[in-house]
Amino acid sequence: MGAAIARELHERGYRLGLMSPSGSAVELAAELGGVGIKGSAGEANDLEALVEKTVEAYGRVDAVVNHTGHPPKGDLLDITDEKWAIGNDLMVLSVVRMARLVTPYMLKQGKGAWVNITTFASFEPSLVFPVSCAYRAAVGAYTKLYSDRYGADNIRMNALLPGYIDSLDHKPGTEDKVPMKRLGTMAEIAKTTAFLLSDDAGYITGQNIRIDGGVTRHV
Repeated sequence: MGAAIARELHERGYRLGLMSPSGSAVELAAELGGVGIKGSAGEANDLEALVEKTVEAYGRVDAVVNHTGHPPKGDLLDITDEKWAIGNDLMVLSVVRMARLVTPYMLKQGKGAWVNITTFASFEPSLVFPVSCAYRAAVGAYTKLYSDRYGADNIRMNALLPGYIDSLDHKPGTEDKVPMKRLGTMAEIAKTTAFLLSDDAGYITGQNIRIDGGVTRHV
């Protein structure tokens, strides 16, 4: 999904600063004429390096997409403190730290937009991904708090909650759980993300937007 989002934003004229734990972000950035580093969203120093390199290249940061994979899994009470801490760093503190790093630039520019990619299970948690569900729900709350704090400064933050997307190899029959009877596509995630970052979504902030084909029942 991250690569699909990067390509979509590039097509819309964004100049990119990318990071991933593998070397894929560096390769993709080179392909798209952007800057890229190898690093983890769970490491404060890596986030600082990403922002520093991006600002050095472009002099500004107009939009941020925070997106991480699933953290450690396990039976609820068997998950260690260390694994909970990894999840906290990877999903919650990554968003908080990026907000600290980038918000000053957005305030100076008088504008900015954020999209935090979480999961459809943020508010209908599943025991399959307990750490992910707990901390992505926290990101949803932080999204609202941030939007309250900086809305008057023309800085928006929303969270996008994907359902079953074709970025993963899902078990046969997964689409039967979805009212639309199909998996979502990475292109749909990318285009929705781009919309939320754009001026077309200028009055949308503080929202947790489900893009799940109707699979969640939360009203």
